[in-house]
Amino acid sequence: MVGGFCLEALLERPEFQPVISLARKPLAVAHPRLNQIETNFNPAPDLGRLENAAVFCGLGTTIRKAGSQERFREVDYVYPMRLAEAARKAGATTFALVSSIGADAGSSTFYLRVKGELQQSLRGMGFRCLHFFEPSFLTGEREENRLTESIGIAVAQATQFLLIGGLRKYRPIEARHVGRAMVAAVLREDLGERLYRWDEIRRLNHA
Repeated sequence: MVGGFCLEALLERPEFQPVISLARKPLAVAHPRLNQIETNFNPAPDLGRLENAAVFCGLGTTIRKAGSQERFREVDYVYPMRLAEAARKAGATTFALVSSIGADAGSSTFYLRVKGELQQSLRGMGFRCLHFFEPSFLTGEREENRLTESIGIAVAQATQFLLIGGLRKYRPIEARHVGRAMVAAVLREDLGERLYRWDEIRRLNHA
């Protein structure tokens, strides 16, 4: 869902050309600057040469949809790492990742631990710019129905006025805002590692 909005924002900006989409199924999008590559990331495709390119990663699933922790880890850790490795080999210098609030390689929660391990691994890959986006609940229309998550979003939206100060980062946010913020962040060309949560994502959307 975030990836779709990110792609939309990329195609609006002539600074990004060509725009290469790597997805597990064809996208219902056509644009003269868009080159679609269908892949299951097993292995990641050869990207050729992409000197100084920026890579935007929105790969992710849920344990319930994946069916097991092993399959979840494959989609949320192994595939993004394969993408990152292929990108670095091709010459990419910037990597922007949709992660999760609470991502921590030392977390006792499997989901958050995998997210944190991915961020930790990416730090050692030599990217000049790393952008980690850590939203809480994502709102917007999904292709599949996630009942438990939908309930969580509804509760979070109803109580978000209570999430102030340091708790603001747990407020739900539109997937559209995250996707567009990814493009805005990369255009700033900040070096090093940057972390974006609710406040930072909202600011990027209004910059």
